[in-house]
Amino acid sequence: MRRFNVTGLCVPEEDYMADITDKIEQIKRLVDSRSYFTINRARQYGKTTTLAMLERALKDEYTVASISFEGLGDESFESPEIFCRTFLALVRRALRFASAKKEYADKWVYGDVKTFVELSEHITELCKGKKLVLMIDEVDKTSNNRVFLHFLSMLREKFLARKNGKDSTFHSVILAGVYDIKNIKLKMIQEGAYAPAANENKIYNSPWNIAVDFEVDMSLGPSEIASMLAEYENDHHTGMDISAIADEIYSYTSGYPFLASRVCKHIDEKLAKDWTVEGVQNAVKIILAETNTLFDDMFKNLENNGELSDYIYKLLILGKANSFVVYDSVVSIGIRYGFFKNVNGRVAISNRIFELLMTDYFMEKDIRNAKQVNGVLQRDIVRDGRFDMELCLRKFTEHYAEIYNEGDTEFLERHGRLLFLSYLKPLINGQGFYHIESQFTDLRRMDIAVDFGRQQFIIELKLWRGEQYRMEAYSQLCGYLESKRANTGYMLTFDFRKESGKVRRAEWVETGGKRIFDVIV
Repeated sequence: MRRFNVTGLCVPEEDYMADITDKIEQIKRLVDSRSYFTINRARQYGKTTTLAMLERALKDEYTVASISFEGLGDESFESPEIFCRTFLALVRRALRFASAKKEYADKWVYGDVKTFVELSEHITELCKGKKLVLMIDEVDKTSNNRVFLHFLSMLREKFLARKNGKDSTFHSVILAGVYDIKNIKLKMIQEGAYAPAANENKIYNSPWNIAVDFEVDMSLGPSEIASMLAEYENDHHTGMDISAIADEIYSYTSGYPFLASRVCKHIDEKLAKDWTVEGVQNAVKIILAETNTLFDDMFKNLENNGELSDYIYKLLILGKANSFVVYDSVVSIGIRYGFFKNVNGRVAISNRIFELLMTDYFMEKDIRNAKQVNGVLQRDIVRDGRFDMELCLRKFTEHYAEIYNEGDTEFLERHGRLLFLSYLKPLINGQGFYHIESQFTDLRRMDIAVDFGRQQFIIELKLWRGEQYRMEAYSQLCGYLESKRANTGYMLTFDFRKESGKVRRAEWVETGGKRIFDVIV
């Protein structure tokens, strides 16, 4: 019986998998062109599974040596001799499982290879007349050593010599890891694992600058998620609307492979096979409340990288828009961890689940210092199973008035929207959740979608910028409501002017064919 697998390698015989044939064909074309390249994606993004599927696609035309640096430990990189011995043993083992002739596989282990010069010659002899593809997974697990850089440099020199007709080497080399190997030396310098020699001026030169760009989109699109669901449906006959469920899963995960599979796994195993839109939402609730290695890594990276954490805080909570510039060091780090994506030339959080987790992370951190007390209970707001958003906002105006004083203005200007989110969260917990539409966020506005059961509410949070901006805000919200096929919206505006100039409002407004509950605090 097949299952949804979220722990390591997936194989079609045992696991429900998305059809990634198109991606594999794109990668195979790089191999066919004798390219060397790196697949660097965030953790649990399907790199290992992709390599396994690629190996299957190549086996009829190529001999594939697929190895991994996972679990080797730093001792394997202590010296060229130890590394060469380890590398050759890994290649021999891989070739045996790749159905290469035993005599050929055994030739790779050769006791006299103790230096990279000797390793280079050994590779030359064993690659003559062979279309041998080398794959190395988890290549950045133990990359904090000069030995690894020398290995990359050796492969680079052999690649260049082959192009000049002066060497034989691997047909194609594929490295897979989280970190961009092109910048591995810079990473090691920053971490103190590599100290350039006194005469080493070009410290940023890459030993892997021969690699072609890897531009294959490894996220799962709605149609690819649907292909996984179709396999499941063929086995279980649930009657699900495959297209609708795939779209809903994609809306929360943006095709992050681990998250998409985890949603499916929870529906199948924990939610009595509730293959409905509500079932997807309930699976997301479970995910948001659990711990796993991906989330552990996320919070560790936020804790350990203050610059990245501050950048995401400003993006999510303060609404600071930033252009998507891949050469920006912080943006580059966020891309590496799978946190960022490009939406119309601007930085956005890569998926709604990450948005929710990160917002909660910052909320808990900041509100702990705010000493805010929310006396409103869910039962005050939920009537006959339906959430009363109008009453929720009216109660918030009372709550805000209690905690506000002019001495708090600076804090509230920075954290006002966070105060609302922290107020909202316990009222929807257990039955619903919210997410920030980060692509619509800027310093003046933040759009929030709140899902509660079958209800969805669109709320725009704004800072007061005068009546003219208020009219523009109506137009913006109406446009957003139209994109969501909704007729009713909510607007919460924070007015930080001195008391004499303030306008208080909590009323329904008809505009642009939409109905908006407009609140100013």
